[in-house]
Amino acid sequence: MAFDYQKDEQNIVTVTMDMPGRSANVINDEFSKAMMTTVDKLEQEDSLAGVIITSAKKTFLAGGDLEMLFQQEDPEATFKLVEKGKALSRKLETLGKPLVAAINGTALGGGLELALCCHYRIVIDNPKIKIGFPEVTLGLLPGGGGVARLPRLIGLQSSFPFLMEGKQVNPIAAMEAGIIDELATDQKDMFEKAQDWILSNPGSAQPWDKKGYKMPGGTPQHPQIAQMLAIAPAMLKKKTIGNYPAPEAIMTAATEGALVDFETASRIESRYFVKLVTGKVAKNMINAFWFQLNEINSGASRPKNVEPTETKKLGVLGSGLMGHGITYVSALSGLEVVMTDSSQEYAENGLSRIKTILNEGIKHGRTTKEKVDEILNRITATADYKKLADCDLIIEAVFEDRELKAKVTGMAENIMDSNGVFASNTSTLPITGLAKKSIRPEKFIGIHFFSPVHKMKLVEIIIGGKTSAETIAKAFDYGLKIRKIPIVVNDSRGFYTSRVFSTYTNEGLSLLAEGNHPQAIESAGKKAGMPVGPLAVTDEVNLGLVARIRNQTRKDMAEEGKEFPPVPADAVIDLMTEQVNRLGRANGGGFYEYPENGKKYLWPDLQKHFPPAKYPLTQDEMIERMLFAQVIETIRCYEENVVTSVADANIGSIFGWGFAPFKGGTLQFVNDYGIQEFEKRAQELVKKYGARFAPPKLLMKMAANNETF
Repeated sequence: MAFDYQKDEQNIVTVTMDMPGRSANVINDEFSKAMMTTVDKLEQEDSLAGVIITSAKKTFLAGGDLEMLFQQEDPEATFKLVEKGKALSRKLETLGKPLVAAINGTALGGGLELALCCHYRIVIDNPKIKIGFPEVTLGLLPGGGGVARLPRLIGLQSSFPFLMEGKQVNPIAAMEAGIIDELATDQKDMFEKAQDWILSNPGSAQPWDKKGYKMPGGTPQHPQIAQMLAIAPAMLKKKTIGNYPAPEAIMTAATEGALVDFETASRIESRYFVKLVTGKVAKNMINAFWFQLNEINSGASRPKNVEPTETKKLGVLGSGLMGHGITYVSALSGLEVVMTDSSQEYAENGLSRIKTILNEGIKHGRTTKEKVDEILNRITATADYKKLADCDLIIEAVFEDRELKAKVTGMAENIMDSNGVFASNTSTLPITGLAKKSIRPEKFIGIHFFSPVHKMKLVEIIIGGKTSAETIAKAFDYGLKIRKIPIVVNDSRGFYTSRVFSTYTNEGLSLLAEGNHPQAIESAGKKAGMPVGPLAVTDEVNLGLVARIRNQTRKDMAEEGKEFPPVPADAVIDLMTEQVNRLGRANGGGFYEYPENGKKYLWPDLQKHFPPAKYPLTQDEMIERMLFAQVIETIRCYEENVVTSVADANIGSIFGWGFAPFKGGTLQFVNDYGIQEFEKRAQELVKKYGARFAPPKLLMKMAANNETF
C-alpha cells in the first residue's frame, strides 16, 4: 500500500505516505488512488478526533510526477485531471476535523500544497529541510492549490517571492513567514505536538473557510496592495523580458484569485496551470532542468566499466582568478588542496581572495567562523612544488600560453602521485596538443571551469587523443564531488562551450560592423535570452584576448592547410584592438565606458567608427541571427562528435554561457522551432549573411526525415 492508515486510542488517525519502490513520495496516479481511498475511509470514521499526515520517507512529499506532467498535451483533459486532484484535496481540507501536517523532511511544490491543505503545520527543526515552491524554475506554477492558498495564509505580497521566484527556506524562516505553525525537535516531539493540537482544536477549519475571514495585508483593492500591483507587472517584464510566462501567470492567477471565493480562485489557478504545462516553455525547461540534468548527474557520459573514484588530495597550479576559485570550491567540498604559484606572495594573494569569499558567507549568514576555519585549514598556499608530492589530481590554471602550460605540467608531473591525473583548465587550447608535453598522456585531461568558479555550475571535461577511460571517470567523479555539472566532450579547437559561445559574440560584433545601433544589438541579445548583451560580454572577456585567440586559430588552420573564414566581426576586432586601443573593461574601456562612481554606458564614439546603416535590422532579425549562429555551430559540434549527447549539448549551453533557458538549450531550440522550418530559415540566412549559417549535413538529413534531437 502507498499509505499506511493507523487509528490510535484517542481516535486520531495517522496517515503515513510510503510509496513502495520509491525513495520519495510523488504525486502520480498511484498516489491519487491511495489518497482517494484514504479520504473515503476518513469520511466513514464515526468517532474521528483528527488526522495527522506524515511520511515514512526522508522527504515529506516531492511533488508532482514530472514525467506525467511532461506528457500533458490536451488542455481540456489536463484541466479535468487537475480539478479532480483538487476536489480530493478540498474534500480532505473540509472534513470538519482538525488536520495536521507532520512534516519530517523537505516539502517542496506539491508537498507544500498538501501541507497547506492541513489546518496546522509542524516541522522538525532541521536546517537541511527546505520549504517552498520551485515550480516557476521549470516554467510552471503550483497547480495543486498553492497559488490559491498561500496568499490567503500569509498575504498576497508576502507570497510572491515564494510563488514567483521559487524561494525556498528552512523551517525557522518558514515559521517566520507564517507558512509553518510550530517547530519540533524530533519525530517523537512532532507527533506529540500534533496530537496535543488536535485534542485542543476539535472544531478546526481553514481560516478562509471561517466566517469573517480577511486576507492578511488586504486584497488587491487595498490601496497599498493596489499601488504595488500597479508597478509590479512592469518590473516583472523588465526581469523576464517577456520570455518566461510562468511568473506573469502566477502574479495574475494570485491577484485574480484574491478577489473571489476560494473555489473560484482554485479554478483560476487550474486554468493558468494548464496553459503553462501544455505550453512549449515549460516542456523545454522540464526537459532540460529535470530529465537531461538528471541524465548527466546520473553519469550517462561517464565510462560505464570504471569503478567510482575518489580524489584524496588536489593540487592547483596558479592562484589567480581561476586557480583560487578552483581551490575554494574544492576545499568547500571537503578536499585537501595545495594551491601553488610562482611566489609565496602570489599564493597568499590567492588565499586572501578565498578568505574574502568566505567572509561574505559569514556576513550574509550562509556559514560560520568555525566552518570557515575548517575550510581554510584544508588549503596550503605555497610556491613550493614539492608539496604536490602526494596529490592524485592536479589542475593547471595558468595563463593561456602553450609554453607556460608545458613548463608547469613537467614540473608537477615529476613530483605528483605517479598514478594521479593531470588536468588543464584551458578554455581554448586543444588537449591532445597540450598532452604531448606530458609524460603520461593517458592520464592527461581537460577540466574547463567557468568564471567566476564559485558561482558557475558547469565543468567541461575534455578528452584528449590518448586520455584513458579511468582518467575520464576520475575527472567526472571529481566534478560531482565539488557539486558541479560535468559534461564530457571530445577534443577540438575551443572544445564545445568556447567554440559555440564565440559565435554569439561574433554575431553581435558583425551586427555592429553592419551599422546596427549598439544599444539595439545589446537589447536583442537580452531579448534572445542571453544574460548579457554581446558587446558587454566581449568587454568582460577582453578584446585583446579575442584577437589573440582568433589570430592563433588563423595561424593553426593555415598550418593545417585549412582556410579561416572571414566574418564582419573581424573589422570590429581589428579597429578596437589596433586603431583605438579599446580592449575591454580590464583595460579601462571597450564598447562601454566604466566610470568609477556610476553605471557603465556605451562608448559615445562607437557610431563614429561604425556609422548607422540606412536600413537597420529589426530586433527579431538580430535575435534570430544570434541564436541561429549558436545553434548551427552546436549542430556542427554534434556532427563532428565533439559533443556526443543531446543532454550535454543542451545543459552545456545553458549552464556554460547562458543560452536561453526558456528554449531548453541549443539543440532543443531546433525541436522547439521545428526542424524543417529551422533548416529552411538557415538557408535564407545563408543567402542574406553568408556561409556561417549553412545548415550542416546532419541537420539536412534529419530535416528530410523529420527527425528531432
